[in-house]
Amino acid sequence: MPELLPAALAIIAGFIGLVWSADRFVGASAAIAKLAGLAPLMIGLTIVSLGTSAPEIMVSISAALKGAGDLAVGNALGSNLANMGMVLGATALIARLPIQKHLFTCELPVLLLVTAVAGFVLYDAKLTAVDGFILAGLLVPVMLFIIRMKTRSITPAEVSAEEEDIPDMTKGQAAVWFLVGLAVLIGSAELLVYGAETTALAFGVSPLIIGLTVIAIGTSLPELAASVMSAIKGHYDIALGNVIGSNIFNLLAVMAVPGLIATTTIDPAAFTRDYVAMAGLTALLAFGMVATYWFNKNKDKAGIGWPFGIVLLTLYVGYYGLLYKAIA
Repeated sequence: MPELLPAALAIIAGFIGLVWSADRFVGASAAIAKLAGLAPLMIGLTIVSLGTSAPEIMVSISAALKGAGDLAVGNALGSNLANMGMVLGATALIARLPIQKHLFTCELPVLLLVTAVAGFVLYDAKLTAVDGFILAGLLVPVMLFIIRMKTRSITPAEVSAEEEDIPDMTKGQAAVWFLVGLAVLIGSAELLVYGAETTALAFGVSPLIIGLTVIAIGTSLPELAASVMSAIKGHYDIALGNVIGSNIFNLLAVMAVPGLIATTTIDPAAFTRDYVAMAGLTALLAFGMVATYWFNKNKDKAGIGWPFGIVLLTLYVGYYGLLYKAIA
């Protein structure tokens, strides 16, 4: 299939561009906020946290504008599955991931609530403007709640990690990298969606499947690399919080886009297979965290280790077995 060569090149170039530009865009945005006088902790909890979903958001916008809403939904659900099954699973094999107490009073309850809301809007296999406003409308109050709760309980190690994410730049450097990062981010998303749509058409599979597989894994690879390298270096105190926060943003910001742009009809399997798989893995992660913390006599040493990592990876691979059956 000769048309697959440019599609494959577009996907590769799109991934490279997204990874490179997202890092520059988020760094410049954080630097601008720092120069404007915003506290480093607030920058880390808002701009940097939301910025980790920048590639998914741009891909979602590009896909929705091209009428490929299924790809955008698959990207959101697939990224969450990859974050839990691949990123957390692989990282837990390397090091025990500490369970911070604030996860139970802040991020985890929010993730479970947001997951339930996502199921509500996906149940009818359609995303409307109302659905989009419900998801996007929750973003600000959720962020304000997380900021309020985390500023009360965040540890010195987490404060240090947040501050390390903010680069030192002059106003001119920050402005240039912001514009360059944004431009390349938009262009890379366009390339990636073009390549994904062309590949889906050539192989006769739905954009939903492409979003769940190629796009989701590709946009999660930077998180995987960062988490694994942090674990190797011993900086793994915030691994769970980062994944939970990313999943919250994916459901509220990324999945809201198709509905906000146009009413999008979705493959019913997006709910019955993919959402159910994501919700099930989310519930399992929550149960594992609660059980581990509850039954550990030394709460300060409670954490997710390699046995649970194997479970997460196994279930993630099993989910791909379901997708293979759907394609075959």
